[in-house]
Amino acid sequence: MTARSFNFLKYKSYAACFSIAFILAGIAGYVHNGGFRYSVDFTGGTQLRFEFSKPVGSEELKGILARNGWEDAVTREFSPTEKVVRVKEFVNDAQGLAVAIQGALQANLPDTTVILHEVNGVGPGTGQELRWNFILMLLAGFALMFSYIVARFWSLSYGIGTIIALLHDPLAILAVIAITKIEISPNIICAIIMALGYSINDTIVIFARIRERFATSKPGESPAAIVNESLNLTLTRTILTSLATFSAVAALYMFGGESLRDLSLAFMVGILVGTYSSIFVASPIMLFFRR
Repeated sequence: MTARSFNFLKYKSYAACFSIAFILAGIAGYVHNGGFRYSVDFTGGTQLRFEFSKPVGSEELKGILARNGWEDAVTREFSPTEKVVRVKEFVNDAQGLAVAIQGALQANLPDTTVILHEVNGVGPGTGQELRWNFILMLLAGFALMFSYIVARFWSLSYGIGTIIALLHDPLAILAVIAITKIEISPNIICAIIMALGYSINDTIVIFARIRERFATSKPGESPAAIVNESLNLTLTRTILTSLATFSAVAALYMFGGESLRDLSLAFMVGILVGTYSSIFVASPIMLFFRR
């Protein structure tokens, strides 16, 4: 390595401890918060988005809904005047149910105008089927990515490094979701899949450079030095690509509206996690199994 190179592998143990601690914090958040919060797309029921002319508290809304027969209603605050209400009740006439809920809220908030903006109804069977479809899609994605890496580099060590990094990334994203209590929706699943695609692309670029250096290495040259040199050679490309992508998604987070906010937030976390795992997870594990 040159004098200006950074010794990434020197910190692989610290990185491993950090990753484990971060995922354990996510597990603690999951237990503390009673599990993940799922959108109506997965649980079934009816979801409505209301706008109020005056700020209304979430607890006040829950109390009104409970008194009118919707005891298990869940609310989510987009702003002091914009709320999402989810009830477990599902009927074929979702619009009729929405109007009934709107009427109940308006009757109990006479000085506030209640405007219904959106209503979505999903049956329990459909939600369960959608959840399994997403799980199968993730498993299929893992299998295809692992197969591609093994075929691309013709080495099991590269495949193992990739698959462990790809397992690390969604676990880290889910840890953030568990801690922050973000609701898991199809948008969040899509963000995780996009983050996996971004991460594996970054890993492939680094692994391609590592393989080239191994092919031209001299007898007795340290494998760790080769990996470190390759990481340094691709570092500028990695940082610039990550910054450009992160900036674009950050703009989407700030200006894309509430419907895209969770997706863009999860994807921003995925970009950071994917860049980190390509350097500090995939490469050290690949080197370990190569030895």
